[in-house]
Amino acid sequence: MSADKARIIQDLFAAYLRNDRKAVEDAFTDDFTFTSPFDDGIDKPTYFARCWRVADWIAQHDLERIAVDGDVAFVTYRCVAKDGKSFRNTEIFGFQGDLIRSIDVYFGATHRNGLFLKWKS
Repeated sequence: MSADKARIIQDLFAAYLRNDRKAVEDAFTDDFTFTSPFDDGIDKPTYFARCWRVADWIAQHDLERIAVDGDVAFVTYRCVAKDGKSFRNTEIFGFQGDLIRSIDVYFGATHRNGLFLKWKS
């Protein structure tokens, strides 16, 4: 079962890169929630209204780690933008069967050419 959940996550990241909103929507339960430093348990419609955007700025996602423990998976990845900036995030996926019920994202620092970029407010 762990391999199946890892494959679901890999497929989800591939759908984001393809800008395949339907595939992403279909991967989520109807009661899906999303939490990040900017969003506290928002529902599926709010997630797509607030967070969905065209991914043509992304060059690649490097999935560094996927660890599955029952109905929870931890994912660490590096996202590389076409302008050379990159960042690493860790996300916790909650599953209900083969569907994603929740994602909690923890943002990482922005990098360029292997160096941290200072955060500006």
